[in-house]
Amino acid sequence: MTKPIHIIGGGMAGSEAAWQIINAGIPVILHEMRPKVETFAHQTKDLAEMVCSNSFRSDDDEANAVGLLHWEMRAANSIIMEMGDKHALPAGSALAVDREAFSGAVTKMLMKHPLLTVDRNEVHGLPPKEWGSTIIATGPLTSKDMANDILANTDQKSLAFFDAIAPIVYADSIDMSKAWMQSRYDKGDTEEERTAYLNCPMDKETYENFIDALLLAEKTEFKEWEKDTPYFDGCLPIEVMAERGRETLRWGPMKPVGLTNPHQPQIKAHAVVQLRRDNALGTLFNIVGFQTKMKYSEQARVLSMIPGLENAQFARLGGIHRNTFINSPLLLDNQMRLKSRPDVRFAGQITGVEGYVESAAMGLLAGRLAIAEYCEKTCISPPNTTAMGALISHITGGADAKNFQPMNVNFGLFPPIDNVKGGRRNRKDRYKAYTDRAKDDWTNWLSAI
Repeated sequence: MTKPIHIIGGGMAGSEAAWQIINAGIPVILHEMRPKVETFAHQTKDLAEMVCSNSFRSDDDEANAVGLLHWEMRAANSIIMEMGDKHALPAGSALAVDREAFSGAVTKMLMKHPLLTVDRNEVHGLPPKEWGSTIIATGPLTSKDMANDILANTDQKSLAFFDAIAPIVYADSIDMSKAWMQSRYDKGDTEEERTAYLNCPMDKETYENFIDALLLAEKTEFKEWEKDTPYFDGCLPIEVMAERGRETLRWGPMKPVGLTNPHQPQIKAHAVVQLRRDNALGTLFNIVGFQTKMKYSEQARVLSMIPGLENAQFARLGGIHRNTFINSPLLLDNQMRLKSRPDVRFAGQITGVEGYVESAAMGLLAGRLAIAEYCEKTCISPPNTTAMGALISHITGGADAKNFQPMNVNFGLFPPIDNVKGGRRNRKDRYKAYTDRAKDDWTNWLSAI
C-alpha cells in the first residue's frame, strides 16, 4: 500500500491540504479530535467549521490582497473556495457564506473520497518519525498537550494572543422600523447584494451613552497565566477599541459613511452598527466587527442600547479565546517544514497567519509542497509577488522573529513595482499592477509544479 501523508487538524488549513493531496492520487490520514475532544468554540463535528464569522472578506481580485488570494486559490482547485462560492450569501463586494452549509459540504466532499481516512482521536504531540510526511494544522485552538509538546521540542516560549467572537442575532427579533437593509455605497451587482447588510443608526447622544456602557461593562477576567497575552489588532474586542478613544468605533466598524437611512433620509447618522447575514435562510445576522469580551449578561444589556436591537434575541453571544501560534520565522524553513524535524510541516493559523482565507491558503500551499516532496520533485515556494508567496515569505523569514505577530495578507507584504506611483491617489493603479503581476506569476508557478 502507498504510504499516506498524515494531517493533524481538520479545520480550514487541514481540509484544504487534504483535498490537494488526495486529488494528486496520494492517500491521506486526517486526524481530527472533534467530537471526541471538544473545544469551547466549535459547535459541530464537521471539518472546516467556521467559528468566528461567516466572511471570507473582500472578493475583489483587482484591488484587494484578500480578493487576490481568493483568485489564486480558485486557480489551484481549492475546495474551500469552491464550497464557499457554492454557499455564498449576499455581502456586497465581500464573500460571506452560510457557515453550516459550507462546512457540511466540505466534509461531504472529503469524506466520500476513497483516498481519505479520518481518524477521530486526539494526537497529543509531534508525530512519530515513522509516520513520514506530516502536516500539523491544529489551528488557533491547538490542544494543550500538542502545544506543550511543540514548545518542548522547539525550545521556545509560548506565543499567543487573544481573539474574540461576535454575537449572532435572530433576524425576526430586529426592529425594522428603525433598521434598514443596505450595503455601504450600495456596492454589489444585484439588488440582493446592494441590500446585504442590516443597518442600525445612532445619533450622537445614543453613541456616547453606548460608549460609556461599553467602558463600564463587566468583562471576562483572564487567568493569571493569560494576563500578558496581547490582542490581535485585526480582531479587537469593541470595548478595547472604545478604550483607545471615544471616536475609534465610529471610524472603525461603526463608521456612518456610504449609508442613507430610509426612515429618516434627511438625517445623517452619527454612527451605524452593521449586521451581516449569517445563513442562507436569512434568519441569523452577526454584528460586524463586534467581537467582545463582555460577560454574557452585560452583552444582552449593552447591545440592547443599539436602535433596532432593543428586543434582540441572540443565537450566540460573543466570546474571547486564547489563540496559539508558533514563531514561524525562527522555526520553519521556506518549505513550511520544522527545521528540527523536516518530516513535519505546519500550516494554517498556527503558523501566524490570521483569517479563514489565509489559513486555508497556507493549507493549500503545504499540501502542494508535500505532494512535490512525496513525488521527489524539486519545488520551491511561490514568488513573493503572489499573495500566497507574500504570506509564506513573511512568516518564514520576512517578519522579525523577535516581534512576530499574526498577519493578514495585505499589499504591504508585496515587493514594490517599478514605474508605478505611490501615494493614496494612485492606489487603484498600484493595486491593479500588483494583482496583474501576481496572477501571471501564480499561473506560471502552478504550471511548473
